[in-house]
Amino acid sequence: MVDLIKHIAAALVDHPEEVRVSEVAGEQSSVIELKVAKDDVGKIIGRQGRTAQAIRTILIASSAKLHKKIVLEIID
Repeated sequence: MVDLIKHIAAALVDHPEEVRVSEVAGEQSSVIELKVAKDDVGKIIGRQGRTAQAIRTILIASSAKLHKKIVLEIID
């Protein structure tokens, strides 16, 4: 999942070398933290949060196979 989010985020931003993704795993759920450059935060969030919501939707759909809840946090 971390590689998927990193690949998507790197394609969206101007500074793909500054994309950092980490995972805090639990038994039933995981939190994926996405950190990008200050200039690129708006590109990840998108207008009215549509891009962030689309990334979260892809993440939820791909985590359904694992029977695990995965949450995406965008860190400033």
